[in-house]
Amino acid sequence: MKLVVFDVDGTLVDSQHLIVAAQGAAFAEHGLAAPNRAEALSVVGLSLPQAFRRLVGEDGPVESLAESYKRAFNTLRLDPYYEEPLFPGMGDLLRRLRERGDLRLGIATGKSRRGVDRLIATHGWEDWFATTQTADDAPSKPDPTMLRQAMTEAGARPDTTVMVGDTTYDMAMAVSAGAAAIGVGWGYHPPGALFGAGAVTVVESAAALRDLFSRPTAPEAD
Repeated sequence: MKLVVFDVDGTLVDSQHLIVAAQGAAFAEHGLAAPNRAEALSVVGLSLPQAFRRLVGEDGPVESLAESYKRAFNTLRLDPYYEEPLFPGMGDLLRRLRERGDLRLGIATGKSRRGVDRLIATHGWEDWFATTQTADDAPSKPDPTMLRQAMTEAGARPDTTVMVGDTTYDMAMAVSAGAAAIGVGWGYHPPGALFGAGAVTVVESAAALRDLFSRPTAPEAD
């Protein structure tokens, strides 16, 4: 049975406005100039400490920024303006894949366990995923531990596992874990970078992703 593991931010959920705003609030609280939008989104997918380490360096107030970000994020998400909608077709895609007898679904994300639990409850996805791996469970992507733990929990092998994500961190994690990597073109890293990080293909819509998994031979790692 194949295991299909999904990233969350930039893959299932369009959370860019909330992420950028929360980063801006965190930097303002520290009297620092916020990164521009491209810089802010370039670290989506990493755990918070790793993301802020990329943005301010090892000597910056990494842990304090991460705490400020979490407070701002939890406040801003209550504002309807910062709604985190599913990308078009992704809810239906998950439902269709869940109904198949030859696939199991998983999540591997830089979100916290609390954030993933909230997402699952919001969309009624309880019992949809054989495994959910978060920033609380393993080192930050692209370290392969998160995906390896997902495979162990779901009883899958690397050659029967596919990682679907929008960042180079997702692709590199999959490659390191021996799994196939599929990029999505609607997220936060460009297709060329995804291919460079090891994607076997990059799809531009949920429908294209559904068609990919409908083929007799779904993508596999080299």
